[in-house]
Amino acid sequence: MRAYRDKLLLLGGIAAVLLGSRYSSAINPYYFQIIIYIGINIILAESLNLINGFTGQFSLGHAGFMAVGAYTSSAITYYLRPILFAEPSTFGEPVFFLVALIAGGAAAALIGMLVGVPSLRLKGDYLAIVTLGFGEIIRVVLQNLNFVGGPRGFSGIPLYTTFAWTYVFVIVIIFVVENLMRSPYGKAFLAVRDNEIAAEAMGINTTKFKVTAFVIAAFFAGIAGGLFAHYLTYIKPDMFTFLKSIEIVVMVILGGMGSTVGAVFAAIVLTVMPELLRTVAEYRMVIYALVLILLMLTRPQGIFGGRVNWTKLGARLKGARNKK
Repeated sequence: MRAYRDKLLLLGGIAAVLLGSRYSSAINPYYFQIIIYIGINIILAESLNLINGFTGQFSLGHAGFMAVGAYTSSAITYYLRPILFAEPSTFGEPVFFLVALIAGGAAAALIGMLVGVPSLRLKGDYLAIVTLGFGEIIRVVLQNLNFVGGPRGFSGIPLYTTFAWTYVFVIVIIFVVENLMRSPYGKAFLAVRDNEIAAEAMGINTTKFKVTAFVIAAFFAGIAGGLFAHYLTYIKPDMFTFLKSIEIVVMVILGGMGSTVGAVFAAIVLTVMPELLRTVAEYRMVIYALVLILLMLTRPQGIFGGRVNWTKLGARLKGARNKK
């Protein structure tokens, strides 16, 4: 019954996104850009949440996976589009873009597996250092690949990313993560997070499940990178530094480790907040940092972190209303 309901919600969400995309052209370009960035950041935060939140690992290389997906999909569309489509094609080009996005995600997933198999035997700070180093290696390699622009950047990428493409993938990743966490794989992820030694004692192959989470997260980070590249139509290696990885980690921690709703909420807040603070340009980053510090001091588990007993919460709210 739940699976049937989830499929209906998935289809309903996609239908709502497609319906909403019909009116996206009426949105102010500045606000539309922010809406697209929000969608991309939700995909990045949800995918990293699978590693850092649900599986209990600590990765600082998510920008590297994003870069692999961005450059792979961009290279495919840039070099193959003139060969396959001499004239614009209403049906062919969207399918071609979807294939390019999946190829970018698959490339990021492959790199994720190659990095994950040896590095995920490490824990804590050591894993963070390895993944941070991986992200920097990817950036340096891209700077030396002239066929994708090298240090001057990769320009001329087709403009394919739309509201519909972005938010269909937002719906898809939320659907995948929610259903994955209710599956036996999800229970294994949580077991690894809660107590890795106990999980191994119970016969769970912890390395296998950590690598699985890493690969799935890398795939969706690659998808987000492809959407990002085909919206800006220009990318360069400096867009994917470790600071981008830190930004995604902050979204996961601020929203609450292991919280799907929290990751979505934090991605929205941390994308919109710098724009709202543009009126105080000199103090924008200071205020931004102070807000984050204040939130971490008052709620270190994140805004939606920890388990919420919705039954008790509802009873309390009802009791408070009756007292009034």
